[in-house]
Amino acid sequence: MTTTDDTGGRSVAELLRPHRWSFAAVVLLQVVGAVAGLAPLLAVVELGRRLLAPGPIDHDQVWLVVIAGAAGLLVRLLCTAASTAIGHLLDGHVQLALRRLLAARLGRVPIGWLSRRRTGELTKVVGDDVSAVHPFIAHAPGELVAAFVVPLVSLVYLLTVDRRLTLITLIPVALALAHVPLMMTPARLREEKQFDAAMGRIASAVVEFVQGISVVKAFGGAGRTHRRFRTATDDFVGIYHRFVRGLSLVAAGMQVVLSPPFVLLVVLIGGTALIMTGGLAPADLLPFLLLGLGLTAPVAALIAHSFDDLQNARRALGRIRDVLDVRPLPEPTRPVTPRGHRVELRGVRFGYDEDHEVLRGIDLTLEPGTVTAIVGPSGSGKSTLVQLLPRFFDPSHGSVTLGGADLREIGGDTLHRLVSFVFQDVRLLRASVTENIALAVPHADVEDVVRAARMAHIHDRILELPRGYDTVLGEESGLSGGEAQRIALARALLAATPVLVLDEATAFADPHTEQAVRQALATLGGDRTILVIAHRLETVAGADTAVLLENGSIVARGRPADLLAGDRRFAAFWQSKEYR
Repeated sequence: MTTTDDTGGRSVAELLRPHRWSFAAVVLLQVVGAVAGLAPLLAVVELGRRLLAPGPIDHDQVWLVVIAGAAGLLVRLLCTAASTAIGHLLDGHVQLALRRLLAARLGRVPIGWLSRRRTGELTKVVGDDVSAVHPFIAHAPGELVAAFVVPLVSLVYLLTVDRRLTLITLIPVALALAHVPLMMTPARLREEKQFDAAMGRIASAVVEFVQGISVVKAFGGAGRTHRRFRTATDDFVGIYHRFVRGLSLVAAGMQVVLSPPFVLLVVLIGGTALIMTGGLAPADLLPFLLLGLGLTAPVAALIAHSFDDLQNARRALGRIRDVLDVRPLPEPTRPVTPRGHRVELRGVRFGYDEDHEVLRGIDLTLEPGTVTAIVGPSGSGKSTLVQLLPRFFDPSHGSVTLGGADLREIGGDTLHRLVSFVFQDVRLLRASVTENIALAVPHADVEDVVRAARMAHIHDRILELPRGYDTVLGEESGLSGGEAQRIALARALLAATPVLVLDEATAFADPHTEQAVRQALATLGGDRTILVIAHRLETVAGADTAVLLENGSIVARGRPADLLAGDRRFAAFWQSKEYR
């Protein structure tokens, strides 16, 4: 029986729930501030009506109106300042919590899921997308309140003055709202997705270009890499132009109908017509000239500036939720302890997508004390097969067992103590050499770390670093691809797991180093089970069993010498350019 972590789709809502009182305080302060902010305008209106009214002027009432307007302005300033401060503090807490939640989720998602994502994509989610939530947290509550409360209060007041002119004043708002559906069409939503995808490709291209610039320049590949980056930017420019063209006319129309000149023109035309027919006193036109802008200004600001920010925040939250929705591999409620370390794959089928299977009915046994070499053309499923052993993925059909126990019934901590792996694409931590080697055995003795480094034939190179084993990689010094592979191999050797998975851990090594490492693996002795993706003839020849994969199926298996002599497909593959 297994359990899964079900904190995905509801995680953002649950994250915001502890801050609901802070949100409420922000909204309440904005409501009070927005209403108080109308006081100066209402004071001007009332002053005008009193000063223009026939008869003597009541000075006490005039000063009372002035004081009320000044008090309203002061209350607005205080409420806005408090609301802004609380909103930005809240935004900091939410962003920190989001990044912690994403880090925790990424630490539990299947490694295979991570390996199929570009670094730039995840960097954008954890960095840019979390930052894009800022307007939603810090600004949206106040701006939404202003966009609704201010027009509502203004509307109620204007209705008490004259209903007909109030309806005329609402014409610009109605025209602006009629444009909103044009911004949410299916074509517009598709353009938004294309825009986001193009941004992700640029982020990935930048990361790949910067991280690999020294290598590509050394081998004359800077031009090709730069072309890939330039292609990504050109694609983005084309998509951005389509994105803007589809929006420009709609946005321009909304800005025109909500602009102060247009609003004042509508109010003046309507008010003049009513005054000339005797249906409106001239002094009653003043509140519409002042508060008419109060009806449209918050909506105009929301649409002109905040609408795009809120749309970006909505899409960013969607991408964050997509990551949070990735389910970790289920953990067993009652973990089983393997008996021995014989590995068996029975009827294993697997595909990254439902419509395409990468592995088709794999039956394979890895005996303790043997080395099994997996060979096959590119795309045959070699890497996918070996990634099932450390449980980067679970097979869609069939089972992978270790010591008679299905990997799905073995606890994660136990499995990590039983299976270690080294792949070609090695990522080292920004930590000391010792910490990198002892990653799986953090309390290992220095002597054991040095012994593992010697077996991986990397000890002498470590001593050449500025502070030897205490050198912080990526900060005080860097390593080549082959050296990084040997650090990863030393890490696996120090872990001393009974099952070792290698994706040609010496692919970047020189022949002398490769021979030394191969001898080290041969002297591990005992009953260790080793599975190797073989890219060189020497590795295949030295294995106990060779397995040939084609299109996700095993088409040949046996001792390399026997297969070379008796299997036509294996012999043909041996002679192919794949191993030349």
